[in-house]
Amino acid sequence: MKIFFHPYLRYKFFNSLFTGAVGGSVFTVYGSLTPSTFSIGGILLALGLMGMAYFYHYFMKIEHFFRFSLVAELIMLLTIVYFLAFPSHILTALIVYGAYQLSFMFGGYLVRAETHFARHARIMGWIDVVKQQGYLTGLTLSYLFYKLMDHYGISDAHTQVYYLHLPLFFIEIMIIVLLLRGFKRP
Repeated sequence: MKIFFHPYLRYKFFNSLFTGAVGGSVFTVYGSLTPSTFSIGGILLALGLMGMAYFYHYFMKIEHFFRFSLVAELIMLLTIVYFLAFPSHILTALIVYGAYQLSFMFGGYLVRAETHFARHARIMGWIDVVKQQGYLTGLTLSYLFYKLMDHYGISDAHTQVYYLHLPLFFIEIMIIVLLLRGFKRP
């Protein structure tokens, strides 16, 4: 298995666009959670990151990098589907929070593995530039989306976040397709 650079860069752009677009919405989704929930989540995240670090020697294979990337994207897709089906439940807030914590846990490994497999400073630089371009694009698009919602009289934050997740669903599917194209078996 190997990484195909240009499709992988497109994957990273849209992955970061998604992150930028969804970033502000989590505060609305998490609104029903208590502060102690975040403490417990942080503790579990730290333990998970530490556990992953113990297995880096095993996980530093490109096949594992691909699988963890795919699992992280599938978790995001399922989280969006669950949120769209049950937008106003405390259980939804817990599931979304848990999914993000799990994706952050995978993310710690994925950043290390990406650096390991990129191998060259120039390639790492391109990846980081594309990620920041995607992130800024996502932030800008979500800002414009929220302003458009306000313009049309939809000012309730929960309703805005719900409607934002409709295009995010399709963006996440595109991210998964781009991820699959970014990795090929020889």
